[in-house]
Amino acid sequence: MITEQLVWAIFFIPLASFCILALVVRPFFNSKSHFSGPIAVISIGISFILSVMTLVTVASNKNHGQDWGTHSWLEIGDFHFTVGILLDPLTAIMLVVVTGVSLMVQIYSMGYMKPSSHEPENNEHHGPEELGNPVYARYFAYMSLFTASMLGLVMAANVVQMFVFWELVGLCSYLLIGFWFHRPAAAAAAKKAFIVTRVGDFGFLIALMYLFFKTFTQSENYLEIHVINANLPGLVEAGVITGGALTLIALGMFIGAIGKSGQFPLHTWLPDAMEGPTPVSALIHAATMVTAGVFLVARFFPIFEHSADTMMIVTIIGGVTAIFAATMGLVSNDIKRVLAYSTVSQLGYMMLALGVGAYGPAIFHLFTHAFFKALLFLGSGSVNHATGTFDMRYMGGLRKKMPITYITFLIGSLSLAGIFPLAGFWSKDEILLNAFKDGDVISISMMGFLLAIIAVFMTAFYMFRALFMTFEGDFRGGSEKDPEAQAHGPVHLAESPFPMVLPMIILAVPAVIIGFLVNPIVNIGIPKHWFTYEFLGKALDYNYHVHTAHHQFDLLLAIVSLSIALLGILLAWAMYKRNPYLAPSTLGRVSGPIYTLLLNKYYFDEAYERFITGKIYYRGIAQISDWLDRNIVDRIVNIVGWLGANFGSLIRELQTGQTQMYATVTSVGIIIIAAIYIFGM
Repeated sequence: MITEQLVWAIFFIPLASFCILALVVRPFFNSKSHFSGPIAVISIGISFILSVMTLVTVASNKNHGQDWGTHSWLEIGDFHFTVGILLDPLTAIMLVVVTGVSLMVQIYSMGYMKPSSHEPENNEHHGPEELGNPVYARYFAYMSLFTASMLGLVMAANVVQMFVFWELVGLCSYLLIGFWFHRPAAAAAAKKAFIVTRVGDFGFLIALMYLFFKTFTQSENYLEIHVINANLPGLVEAGVITGGALTLIALGMFIGAIGKSGQFPLHTWLPDAMEGPTPVSALIHAATMVTAGVFLVARFFPIFEHSADTMMIVTIIGGVTAIFAATMGLVSNDIKRVLAYSTVSQLGYMMLALGVGAYGPAIFHLFTHAFFKALLFLGSGSVNHATGTFDMRYMGGLRKKMPITYITFLIGSLSLAGIFPLAGFWSKDEILLNAFKDGDVISISMMGFLLAIIAVFMTAFYMFRALFMTFEGDFRGGSEKDPEAQAHGPVHLAESPFPMVLPMIILAVPAVIIGFLVNPIVNIGIPKHWFTYEFLGKALDYNYHVHTAHHQFDLLLAIVSLSIALLGILLAWAMYKRNPYLAPSTLGRVSGPIYTLLLNKYYFDEAYERFITGKIYYRGIAQISDWLDRNIVDRIVNIVGWLGANFGSLIRELQTGQTQMYATVTSVGIIIIAAIYIFGM
């Protein structure tokens, strides 16, 4: 039985790790900062064990949750601000995802961040001398804070507590994306991520302020998430709050989710975020930053479920994002960016599922995706460790040189492509099924289904395109041939060290079996759909009386989606391994304009730079602000200064130093006051 103190420890132990590394190890023991890795790993390991205990406790609780109440923090009149833990199935699952993936990433980092013997001193893993040599303490301190921030976010019992950690997650992503801040590209990517996600955060903040404005007169504390979910739809039905207000609140929250999860059209920061160290990319894409947006919509699902307009928008954005990001993954040559576009696409699947009411499948896909996406990112770091480049055009022939990396990357690719019986097959198939069954022939849900089924083909194609370009054929030189590769030293083709290989092997296991265990096609002692429906769906129904979509396994649809995925793999095999007539160069010439459009990411960055930054901001907002500053603010300040200077000169003339004059002025003043008092009566 887990206690409240132990659940708080899940958050405070990684936070303590950050404090020790940042305030003790980094400033005082930098020369021995190789201790930083074990400190971070041990702290996250303890949190992971406690998270598993928490999941078991919540799952065995007949109410599917644990309520310890909240603790009073501040009282001002009728205003009460409380803090606490909202421990329900969603929290329990997210705790396991965050700590489990973070533990694997931290172990992997101990090998990845340590420079190899063949690398020069001034390389990617050290940086210039002013960064400190080595930089392990700073790296593991940031990673510990990142994990603690996400844990605080998922545990939060009220919206203010959640928003604080929401912003801390953004801060940590900024610090880690720009970790190699001596590189202009990394510094620019960090700023871009910070600014773009702030756009979404502004929508989230407005939603919270509007929520408080609409509910602060109510007797219940509408800062607490449980109270919001349980009572806000009832206020709408009772006419206390209009349905339009509920829709605006839900839309504001969804804008925050769009920014954090890189959904269309705020997706542009996510590919550039690959400038950070590869383990950071794995943590961002699998368990922290980008999953926070999906978690936000899931956390307030009872609000979204009572706003049909918002649910429709979530469905559309999710479906469009799923195929939009997949198209860019078709042509990218950077292996990490291929995986980044894949993440955006898979998050689109999750949003689509939430939009059609499939709450359970959405969280189930988030759960399975965390393991195989972390595995794929760690695999990309492994091949970079050997080749010194992320450009797949300079890889090739690594299958025999790096057999463990190849096998684990293959498992992750098959799972992501949705191949039976791996984890991705079960969770993605549930989303497709619910989108298909939820709508009529002509409906938003059906449109989302069609976009998602096309994305299935694209996902299988670009993942096996990456696999064949990286591991098959002949080696094409690595960093020695790549003109844009960072200084790496001589290429050393060999399997990665044990601290890097071990997490990939461990993550490959759930990527294979976790979907089957919770969605068994035969009775193996685990209740069917225990994880996604009896655990998640019933918890929602028990607490908030919310209906979530669920349809039984459809064999025909599963065969169709599996066949489409296999066709994508077959096309990638034909183009990149076998048939010269289908060579990418040939098809590139045939579809030149489309290829160029996809390669340039639909020119979204250029459009934002030219129209949003250039015309709307610089020529609009900035120039108006400049005019107001110079003509209004500056003139008011100058007038105040002029009045002070000139009235001072006038008053100075009255200060003659003559006692007779002071007595006269005093006497006149007394006479005036007396006259007003007498005649005023």
